[in-house]
Amino acid sequence: MPPSPISPRDLAFLLYEVFDTESLTARPRFADYNREAFDAAIDTARAIAASHFAPHNRKNDLEEPRVENGVVVTIPEVKAAVRALADAGFIAATHDAEVGGMQLPHTVATAALVHFDAANVGTASYALLTTGAANLIATFGNVDQQHRFLRPMLEGRFLGTMALSEPEAGSSLADIRTRAAPAADGTYHLSGTKMWISGGDHELSENIVHLVLAKINGAPDGVRGISLFIVPKFLVGDDGTVGARNGVTLAGLIHKMGWRGTTSTVLNFGEQAPCVGYLVGEPHKGLACMFQMMNEARVSVGRAAAAMGCAAYRYSLDYARTRRQGRLPGEKDPTRPPVPIIEHPDVRRMLLHQKAVAEGALALTIGCARLMDEQETAPDPAVRAQAALLLDVLTPIAKAWPGAACQESIGNAMQVLGGYGYAREYPIEQYYRDNRLNPIHEGTNGVQALDLLGRKVRQDGGAAFDALVLQMQRAIAEAGTTAGVSRMAAGLRAAVDRMVDTTRVLVRAADDMEPARALANASAYLDLVSATVIAWLWLRQATVASRALMSATGEARALAPARAAPDDAFYLGKLQAARYWFAWELPKTVAQGELLRRLDATTFEMEQDWF
Repeated sequence: MPPSPISPRDLAFLLYEVFDTESLTARPRFADYNREAFDAAIDTARAIAASHFAPHNRKNDLEEPRVENGVVVTIPEVKAAVRALADAGFIAATHDAEVGGMQLPHTVATAALVHFDAANVGTASYALLTTGAANLIATFGNVDQQHRFLRPMLEGRFLGTMALSEPEAGSSLADIRTRAAPAADGTYHLSGTKMWISGGDHELSENIVHLVLAKINGAPDGVRGISLFIVPKFLVGDDGTVGARNGVTLAGLIHKMGWRGTTSTVLNFGEQAPCVGYLVGEPHKGLACMFQMMNEARVSVGRAAAAMGCAAYRYSLDYARTRRQGRLPGEKDPTRPPVPIIEHPDVRRMLLHQKAVAEGALALTIGCARLMDEQETAPDPAVRAQAALLLDVLTPIAKAWPGAACQESIGNAMQVLGGYGYAREYPIEQYYRDNRLNPIHEGTNGVQALDLLGRKVRQDGGAAFDALVLQMQRAIAEAGTTAGVSRMAAGLRAAVDRMVDTTRVLVRAADDMEPARALANASAYLDLVSATVIAWLWLRQATVASRALMSATGEARALAPARAAPDDAFYLGKLQAARYWFAWELPKTVAQGELLRRLDATTFEMEQDWF
């Protein structure tokens, strides 16, 4: 049987040894929990993912949703799986107990939800979207809106979506054309078309709650005129009963290369009947509200990429240990049996790359969730503010880097399997297709690069960037006193200096040139910062692993693996993956930094007619 797509040991290492999640139980919000309760929640998610999600992952891909007589049809296993997830409380995982939530830390909830992403992202996405929509309504919705929509969403009776993009306005939200006209009863009537709406129509729930960006008639131009509306598929009465169909209709399904089990829709609002919407927050300030859901979704997209990277790595590792083929260089006897392919150095290279990327991406995802907990529950307001700054600057990285890096990582998994890797009878080719959507979902990676360089490292005088550098410097100082990782600490120190110098040059130059030219190399900057962030996370993991390997006499077995105890293999593997990152991946930032600091204009100055 293939291994669990998410390593329980690695997850425990991140939760309890690196990010000290158990300490959260000392805070009032989580006082009813202990480590055993956290583990029980994660074990429940793992079991549901294995029994309800994984078995139909392939079928979900082959038998994607279709429309019959105007109704979207999905395979029956999808509804049963979403129901199982909701009944176990995972849509409401982080919400207050008074509204039916589990009141789990974000860190633990993320560790639970990653199992669903790894098992079957096409089905898991319905819950992902609903959680984000429910969180937004809980934060910005009024009492009536929460009464009508919040609890049914937390229970999974209503599922949610975010409806931003339009046929002529994808990431350019300033150009949306959907309009909202005030009605006499205080609601609004919406008209327009939205496209690429994941989960936009189905029969999986009693209702679908769309969060829709639109402009009230007469609103200012651009993003300053955008408002946010709750638009249910079916109207909901004052007593919570589901009533008549609202004027939102399915115009068609879109068929993507991956995430095929998730309906991707074109929706028309107000085309055939009045479409009632409820204003969330203040008029013309909807984008500020929606950014909460967008940023949560961005981190969740990174989580999904990390999950697929981990699943592909674990599968290819198991395959490499059991698949026998060829003999090692230097072996001249053709009668000797073939060796497991994991004995071939190039296969180990590909596996080590996968390990460094997938486990690095998971650390980034769990680390962002830990910052969410600090932002919301840390006793010290200064710590909360620092966590908010860090989360702000890490969000574009957490969204963009896992999808791009795990695509290469999954490509290596495919290579490890050889011809079987791209055969549909094996899961790797589906992971490859599913993950390829992540660099596009929730704002393309290019948009994230513009956000990082154009906003996040500059806003508030660079406060968020400075907070990130401070955390890196603290990790360097801590690692500098730990046997076996001092060289990596020195490597990160040089990389941080390079990142700071490069950022300073780019920010200064931006004041002297047109914005388009200043941001032309933003993607290279995102790559440089991302590689440095992952090096920071690997140094933290290596420091913990090295200390764990210290014997009772103080001898660092990390320096003498031949004398290591069998249960030390996990920590030695962590150290080797960290060494790989510092030896193979982080040095790439040297060339990236040189290119960025000389303000290379090659791509910007390429004329359209020259292509």
